[in-house]
Amino acid sequence: MKTRFAPSPTGHIHLGNVRTALFNWLAAHSAQGTFLLRIEDTDQERSEDQYRQALMDDLRWLGLQWDEGPETEGDLGPYLQSQREKLYHDYFVKLIEQQVAYPCFCTEEALKVSRKLQKASGLPPKYAGTCLGLSAEEIEAKKQQGIPATLRFRVANEGKIAFTDLVRGKQEFSCKDIGDFIIRRSDGSPSFFFSNAIDDALMKVTHVLRGEDHLTNTPRQQLILEALGLTMADYAHISLVVGANGTPLSKRHGSKSVQELREQGFLPAAVINYLARLGHHFENEAYMNPEDLAAAFSIERLGKAPARYQLEQLMYWQHEAIMHADDQSLWHWMSKVEKDELKVDAFVPADMTIEFVRMIRENLMMPEDAINWAGNLFTESGLYEQTAL
Repeated sequence: MKTRFAPSPTGHIHLGNVRTALFNWLAAHSAQGTFLLRIEDTDQERSEDQYRQALMDDLRWLGLQWDEGPETEGDLGPYLQSQREKLYHDYFVKLIEQQVAYPCFCTEEALKVSRKLQKASGLPPKYAGTCLGLSAEEIEAKKQQGIPATLRFRVANEGKIAFTDLVRGKQEFSCKDIGDFIIRRSDGSPSFFFSNAIDDALMKVTHVLRGEDHLTNTPRQQLILEALGLTMADYAHISLVVGANGTPLSKRHGSKSVQELREQGFLPAAVINYLARLGHHFENEAYMNPEDLAAAFSIERLGKAPARYQLEQLMYWQHEAIMHADDQSLWHWMSKVEKDELKVDAFVPADMTIEFVRMIRENLMMPEDAINWAGNLFTESGLYEQTAL
């Protein structure tokens, strides 16, 4: 088995992204397979190197080290899509030669009007095929005029596309409802449908676990791969993480980036144990290390219902992680944090650090709690008594 996590470096990764990475990591490790990291940075305007480095740091902090990808090069790279442009170009040419792809000169304004008319008529919004019948001479004339063009994939007006989703069972889509879709933007960059599918095939990914919001992308990607004679991975479209109000989890509704969680003092084991249970059922409800979580993980145990994020549950696993951490690691965790310009080692004698950890472990939730306890236990004034007890 070979799984992958393929984020776009346009911001810090949040809990929903991390859960996708975790499920793919767990699936690969459950089968002694390979976990691949690929950076989908074709959107050059929004992609930034700082976010690429940050997401790799976040994955490493969580213990989700990839077996193949950036800084762990394999034979199927490069693993940044921005470095694979010639490869995509060659496949574009192949599809054009097969006459299943054609240039589209329609403006965004014209496309919006067309979609509105279709909706008003009770029809599914799709491309009307305006540029499908252009002759070679008409295409050349528009190019000479400097009119920007996208490249569309031609979809038959009849037939169905079917595949079996590992979570949701058999899926079937009517070709006539899909319409000809864009595979290359007017700036020459590949669309998500295209580069994502191509790279999964070329990098020999066997299983893709991704959000259910990508379910309707799959028939388009299947069409592309079939036209190019490439193999499609098995897909498992997992439930989305939702907030307390039932809407997709967002920053406004409590979602935190991994960086924010780390800075607040959450332990990686707490995040992993919590997210592993958001949409997946484990027989063992107790704390587990990543290897044990992987051994008990099964795609068949992934749920279809939305997974509801609850801060209280994350805090529960934070306490469990504290109780299972070794003494030295816990001291290191609490001694890095500063509160009121003081650190815990300002109070605790060097020869009593481990004893102190064992003494207060059960009363900890965040590292600054240790500063309160240290100030209360090791100063005569009881400086932190009001906040510690």
